[in-house]
Amino acid sequence: MSHADIITPTRFLAHLPATLGRVPRMLRGLYYTGIRNREKNLSLGWALERAARLYPDSPALIDERRRLSYALFNGWANRLARAFQAEGVGHASVVAVMLENRAELMVVLAALAKLGAIGALVNTTQRGQVLSHSLNLVKPSHFVVGEELREAFEDVRPALENSGGRCYWIADGEESAQAPVGWQSLMRLAQEQDSNNLPETAKVRLKDACFYIYTSGTTGLPKASIMSHGKWIKAYGGFGHSGLGLTNSDVLYLTLPCYHNNAVTVCWSAVLAGGAAIALRRKFSASAFWKDVQTYQATCFGYIGELCRYLLNQPQCAEERGNTLTCMIGNGLRPSIWNEFKERFGIERITEFYASSEGNIGFTNVFNFDNTVGFSPATYAIVRYDLENDQPVRNAKGFMEKVDKGEAGLLISEISDKWPFDGYTDPAKSEAVIYRNVFKEGDTWFNTGDLMRDIGFKHTQFVDRLGDTFRWKGENVSTTEVENALGAFPGVEDAVVYGVEIPGTNGRCGMAALRLADGASLDAALLAAHLDRELPAYAVPLFLRLLVQVETTGTFKYKKTDLKRNAYDPSSVTEALYVRLPGEADYRALDGALFEAIRGGVHRF
Repeated sequence: MSHADIITPTRFLAHLPATLGRVPRMLRGLYYTGIRNREKNLSLGWALERAARLYPDSPALIDERRRLSYALFNGWANRLARAFQAEGVGHASVVAVMLENRAELMVVLAALAKLGAIGALVNTTQRGQVLSHSLNLVKPSHFVVGEELREAFEDVRPALENSGGRCYWIADGEESAQAPVGWQSLMRLAQEQDSNNLPETAKVRLKDACFYIYTSGTTGLPKASIMSHGKWIKAYGGFGHSGLGLTNSDVLYLTLPCYHNNAVTVCWSAVLAGGAAIALRRKFSASAFWKDVQTYQATCFGYIGELCRYLLNQPQCAEERGNTLTCMIGNGLRPSIWNEFKERFGIERITEFYASSEGNIGFTNVFNFDNTVGFSPATYAIVRYDLENDQPVRNAKGFMEKVDKGEAGLLISEISDKWPFDGYTDPAKSEAVIYRNVFKEGDTWFNTGDLMRDIGFKHTQFVDRLGDTFRWKGENVSTTEVENALGAFPGVEDAVVYGVEIPGTNGRCGMAALRLADGASLDAALLAAHLDRELPAYAVPLFLRLLVQVETTGTFKYKKTDLKRNAYDPSSVTEALYVRLPGEADYRALDGALFEAIRGGVHRF
């Protein structure tokens, strides 16, 4: 951390004049973030209807084929909501939604929100056992599947507990295309429905669930976190009003996957708050990014840190010069590239934020400081953490202790009526992330699992993730999920997975330490092919280390501290090391020369 990142009273006061013009909107944002009455009738559907009333002719959503005004988008959502109603979807119904980024996905989610139904946002990269687990976890009564993902769904359909649930198909491209046998065309069902607002939307409460968002579980398979309308409205206040302050002349370019909260909560709420437009792209492309910005005249974009690094690594192009972007919203932009990114692309405001799908706290960089996740109105603390024993430090009285300014520690947030914890669909998973008797008897706090640094004036810096989850390519990777996939490969007796850093990249990539069965040898090509079948690309380990034996704790947990410390450095590791270089289908032996090439940035991961 640079000492210049500390926010002193003088620095804070110097930033205030630039914020004065946004004060009325920020106050409205504070109202939405501060509502305590969870019975109040406010929701995503309400926010969409408000935007459609105030900005009916402004564009709500643009893609390569369409440009939909707020009036048209809202009317489409209403027709779909009535079609869902006719099919038995109502308040608290769970509907699994499997579509890639396209207008149909956004309008389906809006329709479900209007009914108070819950859209389970399935990660579109999931396949096989992980996909069937995710679907069975939330017990959906209805399934909405895009043509592009029908094959993946059909592969796991026999393993679904509700395999007889109602299935709805959405064509990819030509909307009049015939649905496959055994499926109903959702868009056809909606065609003749009424496009006026539904009375049910006004009855949806802050405490009602809006989405199920899947997060990597430390048990190895995804967990479904509950995104309530209350948390969505907090984002609407924090990002939409206090943070970005977009208007109906703004266009937010969105390439992030819509099964993430970054897209459907952060970016969408920021857009709806001011009647701005979303320009939606199916998948991120670094080479097409600036052409799209020019085509859509985008003024803002949603990011994760990895996306920013990809853009910086691209050679300069004509479209990036004098581009229309003025601001960006997202998380994971590292201090090491923050200023370079801002200067090269002429970005005036970086609305970096911190939040988790399941948590009850969020930070937003509303005052536009550099190298910070921003400010939080929530009650939080950063406490001393024992990394060796993987637990917070408690003093002689049994209470936790706060760190000093500038020092890293574990971020925890108090659970209260104002800042409730919605948790997971599994109560046992929710209880596992709650600390009790933290600073006094009877208090309860949420464990974020993240190391943060206090830099003053309720601003923090993100440091790293703790425990059995690490971030790579903007995704949370569960080490246990990867260990299970490795353990299923013939000849692997033990597999220990952990995150390691590669210079010049964001987050940590996967590394696996393997112990083979007696007499077994490693067929690296077959292992790579097995992992490609079983795991999303971002979860496949890039480094392997062969072990003679695996150290475990008294409770049989793998000891990872030394493995992480030695990582993939041949001078610190006596056993065989392997690496999978970018673009290669196989692992190759890792020696000193290749290690230095990786460390020197010769290979771009």
